[in-house]
Amino acid sequence: MKTSALSAKILVVVAAFSIAFLSCSRVPITGRKQINLLPSSQMLSMSFQQYSDFVKTSKISTNAAQTAMVKKVGSKIQRAVEDYFASKGMAHELKGYNWEFNLVESEEANAWCMPGGKVVFYTGILPITQNEVGMAVVMGHEVAHAVAEHGNERMSQGMLTQLGGMALAVAIQEKPEQTQALWMTAFGVGSQVGVMLPFSRLHESEADRLGLIFMAMAGYNPEEAVGFWQRMANMKGGQAPPEFLSTHPSDATRIAQIQKWLPEAKTYFNK
Repeated sequence: MKTSALSAKILVVVAAFSIAFLSCSRVPITGRKQINLLPSSQMLSMSFQQYSDFVKTSKISTNAAQTAMVKKVGSKIQRAVEDYFASKGMAHELKGYNWEFNLVESEEANAWCMPGGKVVFYTGILPITQNEVGMAVVMGHEVAHAVAEHGNERMSQGMLTQLGGMALAVAIQEKPEQTQALWMTAFGVGSQVGVMLPFSRLHESEADRLGLIFMAMAGYNPEEAVGFWQRMANMKGGQAPPEFLSTHPSDATRIAQIQKWLPEAKTYFNK
């Protein structure tokens, strides 16, 4: 019986890694290999439902000027991304996207984008963005997370390590609480020290690089990103956690990386 149980576990592991091997894809522009096990249609369905629920229960800003700027910047970066993908014969990768940009009343200095181009800015980040270009820095970064399918990748890793590669539809039905927890972790809700953390920092850095390029494609000077992250660092007042316990690169690391990537991003800005 013990031998049979061990064999079964080995088969599960082998099957999981076989699925992972067959599900490899590459992140646009960076070319990094990633594992995405979840069908895009399921990711988008979950995203749209979660986003709708969030918007319905949140206080949407009534500031017409600020809301218009969020939508303007979002639309410009959306068009730049769509044009780029179309020029590379990859328009199908954005199939099913239903872009939406909302500004929510919150003192939190944050913004996020869920799969399918569902973006939220909090009013608390506006004093740091300061202007349209600063907003483009954040918008490019958040859209990059969605376009690079970081959520799918993080969900896939979690399902391999915690649910043995179980299909999403089965996981939702048989293990709804664990699946919901994975979803929340995949989109940066809460914190976790362990196997997921290094990948989170990798995703943040990748989103920084792609974000610079996307804002440049949309006609915004990527050099402004340095000033934005310097303002963000100053706002924290040195209270940020150590880098190894953070899902984001340290401010110094992030700014140094951005400065290194600026020449690449400026080639898109100058086109």
